[in-house]
Amino acid sequence: MLRKANSRSSYREFSDEDEGEGHTQSPDLYDESPEDLEEGEELNGRISPAAEDDLRERSPSMRFCKACLKNVFTVVLIFIYLLLTAVAAFLVYQTISDFLDKLNHPVMSVTYKEVESFSPPGIAVYPGRAQLLSCRHHYHDSIPPLVNPGQPQEGDCVINNVTYIGPFTNQTEKRALVVRGPSDVRNKELIFMQFSHNETEEDFSAITYMLFAKFSDLNDSRNQSEFMRACERNYSMWTFSGGFRTWVKMSLVKTSGKSNDAMEFRQESTVVKFNDKRPESEQSNQLFFAVFEWRDPFMQEIRLIVTANPWNSVAILCGVFMAFFKAANFAKLAIQWINRMRKRHLRNKSRELNQIG
Repeated sequence: MLRKANSRSSYREFSDEDEGEGHTQSPDLYDESPEDLEEGEELNGRISPAAEDDLRERSPSMRFCKACLKNVFTVVLIFIYLLLTAVAAFLVYQTISDFLDKLNHPVMSVTYKEVESFSPPGIAVYPGRAQLLSCRHHYHDSIPPLVNPGQPQEGDCVINNVTYIGPFTNQTEKRALVVRGPSDVRNKELIFMQFSHNETEEDFSAITYMLFAKFSDLNDSRNQSEFMRACERNYSMWTFSGGFRTWVKMSLVKTSGKSNDAMEFRQESTVVKFNDKRPESEQSNQLFFAVFEWRDPFMQEIRLIVTANPWNSVAILCGVFMAFFKAANFAKLAIQWINRMRKRHLRNKSRELNQIG
């Protein structure tokens, strides 16, 4: 016990001598290793020479640099997590925007279905003052030479005459010749029609026509006039000119939408000049020729597909929210660590002030 008291008194005298000489001990001398001091007291009852040398070698600048590095590293980590949080928030916004955009703008899936024959379409011709001379079925693109062009001839087409009020022009009566179209696509069935027109006062002359999906729909409808009004409202109109043979090759497109299905026609047309060999006295009567045929045995089907998958969006959002939770947890731990370091610094500072006093 006497040796322990002597060692402590000698240590105080050494400290007093250092203070008298102007060499003050750093306040952080006891900060870094209080456990070492307690261990040295329990083992030896005094400060060991090795611990004393180690305390002298640790300068205040080294301890300050180490604390600065820790603070800088913490700030960098917080900045990185804030950046990741901002990226996650942008990802949430982008995911929701893409989902809504895909939901409102479905993509088209196009498939081709091969058929042996099509349902006979309806060919609605609006001749106006022109006269239908003939309408005949032919096969294998074999159209015989014209006999007595400009004169009425026998035909074998099924034709309905329909009169109705146009949907876009009020109180305007229209007359349509609705012809039963070809159906045998394998044998290249076609319809050949011939018209004549006596009016030569017009600068340009043409006959308008329209195609709709099934001729049987017209026969099955209770009101054929209303049916033709609806067709004109939903289908496109085309024309073929006088003095030419217009060859129309049709293709059918079926579109499956969100609420209902729609049928429409697409066509490829070629025009060939008619070599008029009639006497000049008869050439004032202008002739029109039109050929209708299926282009190929493939029906195009278009389906609107919504590519937005809600489960993928939910999974992405769950991952983003987990990132938010991790960032918040890290921020909480970082703040707790900063508060703990601050309390430790204040505690060490108060201990140094007490020792100096």
